[in-house]
Amino acid sequence: MYPAERVQTNLRKGVLEWCALAVMRGGDVYGRDLARRLADLGLLASEGSLYPLLARLRESGWVETRWAESASGPPRRYYRLTAAGADAVVEFERAWRDLARSVDTALAVVAETHDDEQHDEKGRR
Repeated sequence: MYPAERVQTNLRKGVLEWCALAVMRGGDVYGRDLARRLADLGLLASEGSLYPLLARLRESGWVETRWAESASGPPRRYYRLTAAGADAVVEFERAWRDLARSVDTALAVVAETHDDEQHDEKGRR
């Protein structure tokens, strides 16, 4: 049997960057705060995996950064969605809705087929 934890891990990996971008639509976000939000949503297992992702998003032009002084320590890096990043999130939302609808439909077909098979087996007994 395929472990449910592995399914969750693979799904999270596939959507993490898009969810990070979506969170940034709310405005500038400090990296650690972004990590906390994503972890609270059950999307981030380790804060350490977020920073390479943010570097890739910055290199792609979807995210900008700025430094701000902090009263409680060293300067903080804040991340902001660019116009190109905002457009990418909109396109992801469309693709996600289409994909989710297709997956839901496929799962419903499988469930119906499974129910029909169980019904047939009971009728034969």
